[in-house]
Amino acid sequence: MTVSSIFSPGYVAHHPAVHRIGTADLRMALAKGWADFLDNPTHVIFVVMIYPIAGVVIAAATFENNLVPLLFPLASGFALVGPFAAIGLYEMSRRREQGQSTDWVQAYAPLTSRSLRPLLAVGLLLAAIFVAWITVAMAIYHALFDGAVYGSVGAFLADVLTTPRGWALILVGNLVGAAFSLLALAVSAVSVPLLVDRDMDASTAIETSIALMRRNPGTMVLWGLIVAALLVVGMATLFVGLAIVLPVLGHATWHLYRRSVGH
Repeated sequence: MTVSSIFSPGYVAHHPAVHRIGTADLRMALAKGWADFLDNPTHVIFVVMIYPIAGVVIAAATFENNLVPLLFPLASGFALVGPFAAIGLYEMSRRREQGQSTDWVQAYAPLTSRSLRPLLAVGLLLAAIFVAWITVAMAIYHALFDGAVYGSVGAFLADVLTTPRGWALILVGNLVGAAFSLLALAVSAVSVPLLVDRDMDASTAIETSIALMRRNPGTMVLWGLIVAALLVVGMATLFVGLAIVLPVLGHATWHLYRRSVGH
């Protein structure tokens, strides 16, 4: 039994063509994403305000429960499910492209359409990747630090930045995190906007996203690095910057999909 038969019965598999893309296409996607954001900034911020709020909640919960070492895995891993949470942004860009209303009330129309089940399938897969990353990150931490508890971020950072075990945590943690990020990128680079745009089963959308990654490995890795860098900038402002970074990236992802996937 396939993912499509479970979540999207009745679809006929059709694999769209994927195009060769380069850095010029990434610049174009970001420029159009910025233009979409400027077109309806108030609506967009409303749609994605859950992101900075969730960031603050994650930070507060971490400090409250004395789980400081989990802060970075949670914050970075949260981006793994971002492509699913950006459904509203893709729909707004689609509507703007077609000259339709971009009112925020209609942003989540795909979740009430035939696309709901395949979208949920991709969302569940991304959530599973997120949970796996948190589990592995904690296993790495316990293996290197033997479950040491820290009362503040400063104390934790001092240990991480000045000790051999801390350097090992940085190296191993980032390598493993990069592997999870590449997996999530391959699965979701264009699969979610593809499902927002067309009637398609989840497995075909994911296969199309992976095919795009295979055809453009260098460009897609660069895209992943750009996304990561912008997210770091957003998080560095106590998550407030995410109210701008995330909508721009969401819209840009839609335009990258339109540029890279044919019919």
